[in-house]
Amino acid sequence: MTWSERVVERESVRLVCRDWGGDGRGLVLLHGLAGHAGEWDALAGPLSSVYRVVAVDQRGHGVSDRFPSDVSKDAFVEDVAVVANQLGLERVVLVGQSMGGHTAILIAARHPELVRALVVIEADVGGPDPEWPGHIRRWFDSWPVPFPSRDAAVRFFGGGAIGTGWANGLEERGGQWWPRFDRDVMVQSVADTAKHSYAHEWEGVTCPTLLMLAQSSFISPARVDELMRRRVPAMSVSIPGIRHDLHLEQPEIVYDLISQFLAGLPA
Repeated sequence: MTWSERVVERESVRLVCRDWGGDGRGLVLLHGLAGHAGEWDALAGPLSSVYRVVAVDQRGHGVSDRFPSDVSKDAFVEDVAVVANQLGLERVVLVGQSMGGHTAILIAARHPELVRALVVIEADVGGPDPEWPGHIRRWFDSWPVPFPSRDAAVRFFGGGAIGTGWANGLEERGGQWWPRFDRDVMVQSVADTAKHSYAHEWEGVTCPTLLMLAQSSFISPARVDELMRRRVPAMSVSIPGIRHDLHLEQPEIVYDLISQFLAGLPA
């Protein structure tokens, strides 16, 4: 199955989605910071045999508007609610990785009527963290932009499926390869999020929840235990030998875990 492009506008911001179709319940995929909707392709295809799958290029990312005036966490959250409503998706399954997982948690807490189940991949709701924006800025500054070739980008991002997934988020201009986002917009979005703690939102989520972690996760075991204590109905699973971008590195394992989790939900 292939996807079609769908465009949703909210308050003059153009949001572009990959709609994989399907006749089942809605399932919305949210990428991480500096990511793009296409990084879900290996999962979206198989999932669309059961679900109506929509992957979103979030504001400032991919082919959605690159310079939105509002990059607050509230804006990211309400974007997804509007996408779901305009595309006719009711009681969706939300799947988000990293920044997208953080956004998915807030959507489930603030719009419980919209979300049937939640899958959070490598994301937390801790904070505030004033050092985070500086860390992200230094990370972007380490990129040798523009990349002289796509292969050079793949190598820089670690090679293999992860390097390819990140390189697929670049665009070619004049024989060079550039990010499809603005660094300062990314840093500003992180700066807004880093001012707050969202722990109370995690506690307010009422739908079935799966927290999926890499063995080398940035979230410590003690923090995972705390998250589970605060959300007794939630489940967590750690995947051995996998890094932060586990949906790129091992999409088959992620697909199996999501499928098993959703198969256990009440009809």
